Amino acid sequence: MKKRWPLLAILAGLILAVGFMFSNAIQLAEQKVENINGMRVVHNQAKGVWGKKPAVKLEPVLKLGDIDSQDEHTAFYLPAAVAVDRALNIYVLDSGNNRIQKFSPDGKFLTSFGRFGQGPGEFIYPSWLDIDDSGNLYVSDPHNRRLQILGPDGKDLRSIRFTDLEMGNIFVATNGNLLMQEPAMSFRFGGDEKEKTDKLPGLIKVLDPAGKVITEIGERLDMKNELLTNTINNSIMTLDEHDHIYLVFPFQNRIEKYSAEGKLIWRADRELPYSLEVEDKGSIERRGSSLSIRAPKINRSSLSVAVDSQGRVWVLTLARQLKKEEQVAMGVTMSRSASGGDTIGYKVQGDTDLRETDALKLEVFDKEGVLLGEIPLKMFIDFIFIYGDRLFLVDKLRGASVLIFKIKG
Repeated sequence: MKKRWPLLAILAGLILAVGFMFSNAIQLAEQKVENINGMRVVHNQAKGVWGKKPAVKLEPVLKLGDIDSQDEHTAFYLPAAVAVDRALNIYVLDSGNNRIQKFSPDGKFLTSFGRFGQGPGEFIYPSWLDIDDSGNLYVSDPHNRRLQILGPDGKDLRSIRFTDLEMGNIFVATNGNLLMQEPAMSFRFGGDEKEKTDKLPGLIKVLDPAGKVITEIGERLDMKNELLTNTINNSIMTLDEHDHIYLVFPFQNRIEKYSAEGKLIWRADRELPYSLEVEDKGSIERRGSSLSIRAPKINRSSLSVAVDSQGRVWVLTLARQLKKEEQVAMGVTMSRSASGGDTIGYKVQGDTDLRETDALKLEVFDKEGVLLGEIPLKMFIDFIFIYGDRLFLVDKLRGASVLIFKIKG
């Protein structure tokens, strides 16, 4: 009998290995892969390679901020972005308070800089924050029509002004070039409502370090309607450590990866339990210097995107559409004077006391666009960021907090 144990162990190992390979083969067979003009297109048709059990775990590390915080340093209002420097210090763009809060890796408050205004180091609802290898901070300040570059201590280094260009969130590449998303809202005040669709802008503008446009990346869908074209092509972007560009689309079943040079490498979609068909095109009313918009009615899918050190693409996605009582939105009032100055105001609308939900999940794709699996969430989240092995979940509209997890696996 003793001599038969090694053989039995070997046979058991082979059975397990074959079973694992067969299971993976079934999962991969459920992904339909095409090659269209040299571009990889992946149609993910099942729940993913992992099956029902995620192959990664999220271990809670700490929480920064809360809507009810009594500490002024963590009493965030509309936190919009997170950045981490080489020393693992954490920077939170506290947009509604027009400031940046700096914390140590273990969450100890270090310093604060920024305030409301139009001068150096001042902001008006800044929308985005990125950081370069030297620890300099790039703050997208669209209502001041500028990108502000600050040192790690908050000292103003320089600004790039955008007078003839609608400004979106800006990322800094390793070569110093800037990549700017198209703004979520980009409409002309006054003028002909008919959109010129023969030359639609790209999805991303590539700028040199001085802010001059070099080229554009990505193609828009032409919906033959200004408002609908703007909405359908709304995209959310991130960069990895090699300057690969990743885009997800809230109103399309579309995830894309581009090379640092702007070549589309792959496009992926997946099964969704809801339709993304246009139910109502919405409308725009222009009256002189005022603009009234009724948004199109379309279900939403992807909300944010991040990439980990293994090249896996994490997408914050709606597992289902939000119920009426769960919906919270940002009310925006905006007007433009004859001189071109903007007046802007933000107000959160909806039940912000409701914090728990089963409507959100994290989808994880491999570096080739194949869906690995999903991780259900139990809370409302608006943005995700990944630095090293840390996952940052930002609750902007309800809890005004940043939840930090360690990615294990």
